[in-house]
Amino acid sequence: MLNSLDLQGRPQDTRIVVAMSGGVDSSVTAALLKSEGYDVVGITLQLYDHGAAAHRKGACCAGQDIHDARNVAERIGIPHYVLDYEDRFRESVIDNFAASYASGETPVPCIECNRSVKFRDLLATARELGASALATGHYVASRRLADGSRALVCAADADRDQSYFLFATTREQLDFLRFPLGDMTKPQARELARRFDLDVADKQDSQDICFVPTGRYTDIIGRLRPNAVEPGDIVDLDGRVIGRHHGIIHFTVGQRRGLGIASSAPLYVVRLDAASRHVVVGPREALRMDRIQLRDVNWIGDGVLESAVGDGLEMFVRVRSTRAPQPAWLRATDRGYEVELVAGEEGVSPGQACVFYDAPSGQARVLGGGFIRSATAKVASREAAAPRPLVEAVRG
Repeated sequence: MLNSLDLQGRPQDTRIVVAMSGGVDSSVTAALLKSEGYDVVGITLQLYDHGAAAHRKGACCAGQDIHDARNVAERIGIPHYVLDYEDRFRESVIDNFAASYASGETPVPCIECNRSVKFRDLLATARELGASALATGHYVASRRLADGSRALVCAADADRDQSYFLFATTREQLDFLRFPLGDMTKPQARELARRFDLDVADKQDSQDICFVPTGRYTDIIGRLRPNAVEPGDIVDLDGRVIGRHHGIIHFTVGQRRGLGIASSAPLYVVRLDAASRHVVVGPREALRMDRIQLRDVNWIGDGVLESAVGDGLEMFVRVRSTRAPQPAWLRATDRGYEVELVAGEEGVSPGQACVFYDAPSGQARVLGGGFIRSATAKVASREAAAPRPLVEAVRG
C-alpha cells in the first residue's frame, strides 16, 4: 500500500530528508511530513560565506536563514544538520555564473544550483542517510505514470510555479524527489505555517540571488572576471560608434534606459559582444526572434528524445520564467535541437532556459528543456548589417 508520498510502507517506517532553506515553504514541507508521521530529517546547505548577507532581506541561504531552519526543526522535533557545500557551490554555480555573464550570456543560477548541487549532491547525501525520498518546498508537482515512473507537472498555483527552474531534473532524480506543496497555493502554505506555529509563517520570500548580498551582481562578476568591466564602444546595427560604456555587464539586451546616448528614436540593446566589448543597439523590432538553438537538452517526456521529436514535435515553450508558454515546434538539426516559435518572442537570451510543456496552462507536464545557445529571426530587416543573431536577455 502506498503512503501519501506515493511510497511503499507506513509513514513512521519511511525516512524523508527535507531540504530546509529557512523559508516558509521548506519549513511547511518539513512540518507537514512530520505531522503525517514520517521519519523526517532536515538538512540546510551552507552554500557561501553568509557573514555579509546574514541580515540582508530578500536573500536566501544566508546566516539568518540557517538560524530559522534550525529553529523550525527544533519546534517540530526533527533532527537538523547544516552541511558545508561552499566549495562545490562556488565551482558549479558562482564561477559558471560569472563566466556566463562575462561572455555576454544571461545565466539562471537557480537552475544550475538545483541541477548540480541540490538534486545531485544533496540527493546523494539523502540516499546515504537511508532516506526513501528527498522532499523540497518547490512549487511544482510530480505524478506517477502508468509504467511506474514519474512526470513533473506545473504547480496548482500558477503565480508560484517553479517548473522553469527545474527543467533539468532527470528521470532518476524525479523518482526520488517529492514536492508536497505542488497542489497548494502560497496562502494555504502560510496558513499551515501558522497552524504549526512556525516563526517563519510571515517571513518575506527570497528575491535576490542568494550569493549576491549587496544585490549587485556586477560586484561578483567584476571580481571574478575583471575583463567583463573593461570599457568599450556602443555601436549601432551598422557598426558605427555612437557612444562609450564602462563594461558590458552593466547592460542587458532589451534595455532602453540608461544607455547614455542621444537618439531621435528609441534604441534598445540588441546584442552584447564580449569579444569586441561592443554593446550593439537598435530599434525594438530587431529584438524579435523566431528560432532558438539549444544546448544541453534534457528530456523527461515519454520515450527517448530522438523518437519523440521525429520530423518535428509540437509543444509549448517558455523562454523566460515570467511569461506563459507559447506554441512552438522542436526539431533536430545538424547542431543539436532547434525550437521554432509560432508567434516569435522578444525575451530570448543565450544562457537562459527554454522549457518544454505539453500544454499552455494549468498543471501542464514538463517535457524537458535546454539552455539557449543563440536565437535568430526568420526575416531580419537589417540582416546585411547585422549578420549575428540578435537576442533579448532577461536579467533576474
